[in-house]
Amino acid sequence: MKMLGRRLFAAALLCAASGQALAQASVGGRTVYEVAFFQQYAPSNALQIIERVPGFQLDEGDTEVRGFGQAAGNVVINGQRPATKSDTLDTVLSRIPANRVLRVEVGPGETFGSEYAGKAQVVNLILSESGGVAGTAMAHARRGYDGTIYPEGSLSGLVRSGASTFNAAIEFDSDAVTEEGSDRITRLPSGELIEFRRKINETEEPNLNVSASWAYDGGTNKTAHLNGRYFIDWFRLSQANSVFPATGPARDDSLDQKYDYEEYEIGGDITRPLAGGGLKLVGVATRRNRERLDESVNRVGAATIGGSDQLLVDRREETVARLVWNRTGWAGWTVEAGAEGALNILDSDVGFFTIDGTGTRTRVDLPVDQAKVKEKRAEGFINGGRALSSTLRLDMDLTYEASRLTVSGDATAERELQFWKPKTTLDWRPGDGWRLQLSAQRTVAQLQFEDFISVAELSNDRVNGGNANLVPQRAWEFLLTAEKTVLGDGLIKLEAGRTFVSLVQDRVPTPEGFDAPGNLGDGTELIARATVDVPLSAMGIKGGRLKTYWSMVDTSVRDPYTLRNRSFSGNNTLYTETSFRQDLGKFAWGVLHEYGTVNTNFRRNELDRNLGSHYVEIFAEYRPSATTTITVGIENLLDSKYVRERTFFTPDRRSPNPTSFEYRERKRHILPFITIKRNFG
Repeated sequence: MKMLGRRLFAAALLCAASGQALAQASVGGRTVYEVAFFQQYAPSNALQIIERVPGFQLDEGDTEVRGFGQAAGNVVINGQRPATKSDTLDTVLSRIPANRVLRVEVGPGETFGSEYAGKAQVVNLILSESGGVAGTAMAHARRGYDGTIYPEGSLSGLVRSGASTFNAAIEFDSDAVTEEGSDRITRLPSGELIEFRRKINETEEPNLNVSASWAYDGGTNKTAHLNGRYFIDWFRLSQANSVFPATGPARDDSLDQKYDYEEYEIGGDITRPLAGGGLKLVGVATRRNRERLDESVNRVGAATIGGSDQLLVDRREETVARLVWNRTGWAGWTVEAGAEGALNILDSDVGFFTIDGTGTRTRVDLPVDQAKVKEKRAEGFINGGRALSSTLRLDMDLTYEASRLTVSGDATAERELQFWKPKTTLDWRPGDGWRLQLSAQRTVAQLQFEDFISVAELSNDRVNGGNANLVPQRAWEFLLTAEKTVLGDGLIKLEAGRTFVSLVQDRVPTPEGFDAPGNLGDGTELIARATVDVPLSAMGIKGGRLKTYWSMVDTSVRDPYTLRNRSFSGNNTLYTETSFRQDLGKFAWGVLHEYGTVNTNFRRNELDRNLGSHYVEIFAEYRPSATTTITVGIENLLDSKYVRERTFFTPDRRSPNPTSFEYRERKRHILPFITIKRNFG
């Protein structure tokens, strides 16, 4: 692989110097790929087309973030953002048959509206206006190491009649896995064994997703969309533990988790001409119901010696309205202005009980285990952009956000927050395939309502405290992006950035002695990312393509216990993803490798580390016809294990010497699969 990398970069430099003609075209500051460019990959749906756009990393968007504007990913369809919020972009794109795609346009985010300001790349998927019926069907099966077959499938259909397009889809997933492993707990510094556990985890998570949408396109600024979605998920975990303490009798522990999740959403938008531009009204309403039951039982032989259980019931409501006016060609400017209002409510009730050997249940009061969180939020924004020259573009955005948040129940809190969030981006295309972009923006993170509520983690024997006084972190972000086209339709992209963060959201101690989400002091992030996406035909590998993505994020903040600088909790310093694919007519094959370094969660009395691991997937593909694709492959080819280390301190991490250490390892084994996809229409 190292030799291949050297040959690749040598060929890239030679090609850049020779100035080969590109397979794509540049139109109005956007790179355009006609659908013929993707035919070599025989895509079944729009998602597979997007995945083959050179140098592009799909951002699916954040379905958990509150509001509509901040939940955007980096793909629009016919120049407009999908009206759904709870469906991720990969789900939306997988429902669009590949034969409905005319072309793909790639441009800076600022040219697609305020939701995309600051994004280096956004893809505009242009669909055909021809009428008729089209659809996709997919069947997938994965074999567990114990021989169990786990099926999933989807069916989506699209009908276009005149200016209207109707789409409906149903997707079923029986995601399940069996993993085995062990835990070893030792006393420090002696290394003396305290306890050894042999574990088997059997999980299954069937879910069903049903959606339907209608789109009307009557011409420029005469569009409308309406969509609905219903999603239900059942998660089940059965964990069996054989526990061998260093002293005392062996015992059998069990943990059962039953999580039921239900979500439904309706949303839509309408755009009409106004003052030389378009006025767009967006409305989205989402409701979520969740019930989570955890039951832990400890037994010696047939006798129950103790245990615990917890029931969490909550309801989440979100209602959003967004009004946007935009106009292009106004004295050379593209202007957009608007406002968004949102009402968010979380009503949560947690009951945690211990159980003794007689079966008696005793409630344990957790701090903030019953609470209602309510937020009223409004924001106004204006942005404008224009070409300063034939190669240079300037975009500016200013947003003002105000919110009122209240907490009632076991804790009471009330606060009002106001923030100005400016953004500025310079985009320069000097020619010869080069593009440079410099952006600066102020961001304000959202508070997660669940962080206000306390909850016990039975599988980890710890409590996450709630914090009603949590406030959002804010930051100034600076990012420089450089791109260069090479080897015809290949692309090399480099990114470097620095972020200055205040009130870092991390973990802090509570007065009750628990560990909870909270705010630290100032922190920094250093960002370096690289994407290389190139064809390998110049090196004699017909139909071959290599794509590699590297991300390094170094974070630093002062720890409240040790008073030394350390990384943000959960930060992966290095993440890499490399894929090779070769298309040879009706046949194709490929391999994917992912790797992430260790990440650490810094808690009150422990360092909780997830060690990095290598994941490899390999596949082979056969296309018997233009509408059918059969793929076989193997997940986790290296049979990698997942390792977690927990280092404990008494009474907390102010003590320099740890008192105990827990080592966990889990294996999911090698998982073969088969997928059949078929287009129709």
